[in-house]
Amino acid sequence: SEWPRDRVCGLGHSADQVFASGDSDCKRRRLLDGSDNFLGSGLGDRVLEEVEVLNRSGKFRGGQLVSQKSIPSRSIRGDQIAWVEGKEPGCESIGALMAHIDEAVMHSAANGQLGNCVINGRHGACYPGNGAGYVRHVDNPNGDGRCITCIYYLNKNWDVKEQGGLLQIYPEGKNVVANIEPLFDRLLVFWSDRRNPHEVKPAYATRYAITVWYFDAKERTEAKEKYRLGQ
Repeated sequence: SEWPRDRVCGLGHSADQVFASGDSDCKRRRLLDGSDNFLGSGLGDRVLEEVEVLNRSGKFRGGQLVSQKSIPSRSIRGDQIAWVEGKEPGCESIGALMAHIDEAVMHSAANGQLGNCVINGRHGACYPGNGAGYVRHVDNPNGDGRCITCIYYLNKNWDVKEQGGLLQIYPEGKNVVANIEPLFDRLLVFWSDRRNPHEVKPAYATRYAITVWYFDAKERTEAKEKYRLGQ
């Protein structure tokens, strides 16, 4: 399907190109970018197999929210989640995916495209959304350290009209919407802060996605200190 090129930054086609195309000013402002055929079908298929095993084995649990703890979380996000780092037994291909995303992010940092963001870690999660969605939100609204959000999709022959699961992004809070279909082997990258409010429409079939968040060293240290002090 056609990406809304007038609404998002350029689309690359390999790990080296994920951040290499499009308007550089657009990227500094909202870093909304992506790549189709990111891993290729071979490795992509192996990642999908591992995620399906995780799902069948009951490793997923109710999605947790970083903030808004006073609101019943199921009314906000109805997905299931498994935290993964790619080092767990049976997650070798997921680890390879994360290594490819690492390479793309570090390539971007080396080219100065991340501004003052100094990457010092990451955290991964896997979602098998089925009949679930996640209302409009910001990944990091309060400075928890997350700098970049990367979402990798694993859904073959996905028809968003029949199966839902559309990701809608409102760059910089505007009503201009980027509609992203969760297609197999597609990677999406954007800033985690208030520049990119987004929501996931309910999915009426199993919709797999792996999200990797990258942390900014300074903000993450400050966030940990605030948590330690109970602020």
